[in-house]
Amino acid sequence: MSTVHAIELPRATVSQLMTRAMRLRCPHCGGPRIFASFFQLKANCPSCGLRLERGESDYFVGAYLFNLIAVELILFVCVCGFVFFTWPDPPWDAITYVTGFFMLAGCLGCYPFAKTTWLAVDLAIRPLTREELQWHREGGDVGDRELPHL
Repeated sequence: MSTVHAIELPRATVSQLMTRAMRLRCPHCGGPRIFASFFQLKANCPSCGLRLERGESDYFVGAYLFNLIAVELILFVCVCGFVFFTWPDPPWDAITYVTGFFMLAGCLGCYPFAKTTWLAVDLAIRPLTREELQWHREGGDVGDRELPHL
């Protein structure tokens, strides 16, 4: 009975993964141009071939969570800042409208960063193996080929 061991690729540090993600580059290799548009990732990284959804149809649910957390932090900082700088008579109507605008802008502006950051976190938790990268380069789940679980 033989066991198959996954051969890990050279592993980037968590800070390298996060820096690449915040620069909107592939967290795995640092390659540029991974977005087809501001809101949509390409299917694969043009540099290393990594399938950017890593073989799962609902992969970016975590990215939505990251985006929600970022927008909630924007709301918290804006409200606290407005109240602090306008105390003792905060303009509640202005605070409501301005923070609402910042939250909507944050939803849009943080979205691509949330996607790349989620991919970086996933790569830090679940390092890419040579077998998985080859699977991505060959087209992923085309036909009956499943993601290698080694």
